[in-house]
Amino acid sequence: MKRFPSEFAELLTPKGRRILEGRDREACGALLRPGQRFMALGGVVDARKAVACRDVLEKALRDTLTGMEDPIPPESIWGMTENYAEQLPKTVRVKTALLESRRSRSWKAAEEAGLVEMLHSESFAAFAASVSGRPLRRKWGIQVLCYGPGDYTGPHNDHHPEDPEAFDGYVDMHLTFATPAVAHQWLVYSKGGHFSEMQGVNTVGGLTVYRLPFWHYTTPLMAKPGAGQDARRWVLLGTFLDAPRERRRGSAIEPPPLGMSPAVTRLTRPE
Repeated sequence: MKRFPSEFAELLTPKGRRILEGRDREACGALLRPGQRFMALGGVVDARKAVACRDVLEKALRDTLTGMEDPIPPESIWGMTENYAEQLPKTVRVKTALLESRRSRSWKAAEEAGLVEMLHSESFAAFAASVSGRPLRRKWGIQVLCYGPGDYTGPHNDHHPEDPEAFDGYVDMHLTFATPAVAHQWLVYSKGGHFSEMQGVNTVGGLTVYRLPFWHYTTPLMAKPGAGQDARRWVLLGTFLDAPRERRRGSAIEPPPLGMSPAVTRLTRPE
């Protein structure tokens, strides 16, 4: 496989297609359950296609990445005036492909590799709608991240109280492609007011779906001994806002009802 397929559905296993079509009672609508704001899914992307996707990313985008770094500010310690009054803003160190501008090297490379088309495909959003159980807006944001050795994202909650379209919550979906040189990387998230939950994200074709906001962080990526130069974890992201409650028919990506969805069946049928 030299480029990404035009539809995300073309990467899916039978299990993944069941979720897309609304035929998996465990995964479909999972984020509507009380207290559940995160879902990790394995076995939904074909293993061989996932490796091929990782190889495309390595070849097409690796040389176009830009560093993104927000370290711990010194004043978070030395600016304190009271004991135990520390406050930590979001910190991060990771590389990203700049997809905000069509004129950027990353955009051109991602477009030539078919990545932009796949991340904007109907079935990509439909999968997020199926797991979240919510109607989603048709325009969504896309992003590519690449974690290397020591790269991480610090504790944050992804709340946007000043954004009228996102302050009440929204959906993120992450698709991961790690290289064999990665030893481990973890997502730690809160439950019941404590950072008590942890999920491994060192996967090839693993999917995670979030109903934000909630507190979470990504631990530093650790490489296998002597393999630091080859250790990378690629993350393809989609960010989906809830569709308006009052909307015209066909103006949103609707979650499929439990059972076969004819509209999604057409998306997943081979051409």
